[in-house]
Amino acid sequence: MTDAARDLASFLTASPSPYHAVAEAVRRLTAAGFVEQPEDGPWIDGAGGRYLVRDGTILAWWQPAGAPRPLRVFAAHTDSPGFKVKPNPDVGTAGWRQVGVEVYGGALWNSWLDRDLGLAGRLALYDGRVVPVLVDRPLLRIPQLAIHLDRGVNQGLTLDPQRHLLPIWGIGDPAGGDLVGFLAAHAGVDPADVAAHDLFTVDLTPPATLGRDEELLAAPRLDNLASVHAGISALLTAARRDPATVPVFVGFDHEEIGSDSATGAAGPLLETVLTRLAGGFDDRRTVFARSRCLSVDVTHAAHPNHLDKHDTDHLSLPNHGPSLKVNAVQRYATDAPGAAAWKRACRVAEVPNQVFVSKNTVPCGSTVGPIMATRLGIRTVDVGIPVLSMHSARELCGVHDPDLLQRAGAEFLTDPD
Repeated sequence: MTDAARDLASFLTASPSPYHAVAEAVRRLTAAGFVEQPEDGPWIDGAGGRYLVRDGTILAWWQPAGAPRPLRVFAAHTDSPGFKVKPNPDVGTAGWRQVGVEVYGGALWNSWLDRDLGLAGRLALYDGRVVPVLVDRPLLRIPQLAIHLDRGVNQGLTLDPQRHLLPIWGIGDPAGGDLVGFLAAHAGVDPADVAAHDLFTVDLTPPATLGRDEELLAAPRLDNLASVHAGISALLTAARRDPATVPVFVGFDHEEIGSDSATGAAGPLLETVLTRLAGGFDDRRTVFARSRCLSVDVTHAAHPNHLDKHDTDHLSLPNHGPSLKVNAVQRYATDAPGAAAWKRACRVAEVPNQVFVSKNTVPCGSTVGPIMATRLGIRTVDVGIPVLSMHSARELCGVHDPDLLQRAGAEFLTDPD
């Protein structure tokens, strides 16, 4: 395993929820000398590294000394598809205790069946404190129906998310407060102090290399923590260069559910920080005109068993470098000048790159790029590393791609042209 892939595996393990991903990013930034910019506190002037946190979203930047400079933004998202625990989670029937969950994002439901699952997230207390919680041992399982009771299952599996996706976590009759009481005790707080929670299921299988030559990395949450990890690493590399730009990283929450939230890409947080970095509202017009954003989310690797779903002239292959993502109707924000800037960064970093365009009969997804471009008016480019089985509980990427993305990302953050 490469050093970058090994470090990514460590990051994934430490980041089972958006809140844990932010905490791990803060740990790495703090170790590199970055200091917190409180959202409700005075602005910290002078050169140096800063970070700002709100819930599951983090912004970090390196502020050079002197007048405002062009901004170079590396944007990703901290959330991943899966299941979120409902406010009143204690349910069950027929002698089984279960947990009520909602589908979060466009998860591949069947990939979560018969897996050992934990829980991760946060508990909000009546006194205003927020306490992280992680149960990283087998706690839940979403059981499949035996084939004897559904002889046609291999010809088509149909799941009702209200009835068929409830995890089991015990035997007996459900009782209100059981799950929260268990989690509170696990987190070391009084259950009576817990007012609310944000909790997600977690696949517990650790990241691992795959194949004869160990050239693939299998892991949960590659979409999109692979990009968050690369963005933090690229920012730390860019900061050491004392660049002629202001390199910025942002990891948004809520991308998987549309980004329409206070901490999503459609919210005001990034615009507020970039306006301040540009010298204020009156000055930002000229700075924004010279700025660029890199929207980084994973892309669909060519699937060898379903090649008919791809445009064979624009395949994304593992270990061939990050893919430039292009779409004629701007589901990706890439245009020709932005593509040229990205390819220049790849050339300087000596990183191979490829181009992804979805098949005309298979509409592509989207990500934060078009939202940022629309909200900020800053030229934006969409890129990402190829990932197989995207949106499943466990995904697959090339073991060399994390390093290639980091190197190209660092060049993009410091490119003054």
